[in-house]
This record gives sequence, C-alpha cells and structure tokens, in this order.
Amino acid sequence: MANIKFKIKKGDNVKIIAGDDKGKTGVVKAVLAKKGQVIVEGCKLAKKAVKPTEQNPQGGFITKEMPMDISNVAKVEE
Repeated sequence: MANIKFKIKKGDNVKIIAGDDKGKTGVVKAVLAKKGQVIVEGCKLAKKAVKPTEQNPQGGFITKEMPMDISNVAKVEE
C-alpha cells in the first residue's frame, strides 16, 4: 500500500458507506496513506483510558475518533 494515490484528501466531505456509522457524513481529518485508512470527524468514536499526567491530573476516559478503511467512505459532492 506504499505508493497508492487516493482520491480522498484531508478536508473532503465524505459519507460512510459501511460499518457501524453507515449513512453518516463528515469531514476527513487525516488520511493515513500507508495504512489505507482515514479519520472522519464524529465517526467511529471509541472511549480510551488515559493515565494521569501533568496536563490531565485526573486521568479517566476520552472519546477519540479511530481510523477506518478508506474503502468504507465515499466522497460527497457539494
């Protein structure tokens, strides 16, 4: 998957066509070209445990957008 070009770029509006978030639309936050994945704003949310640090002394859980396969999204024309 190293030198493959994708038609989906950062900032594009896309629609999720497969998976738990099927039917949702969102903006691409990042394209992970080497893995063939994208991160879409507001889709595929997961709760992650965070250890206490100086910036976050309480620790706890955060909701984070996880990458999904690029084949599961389709570009939406405006």
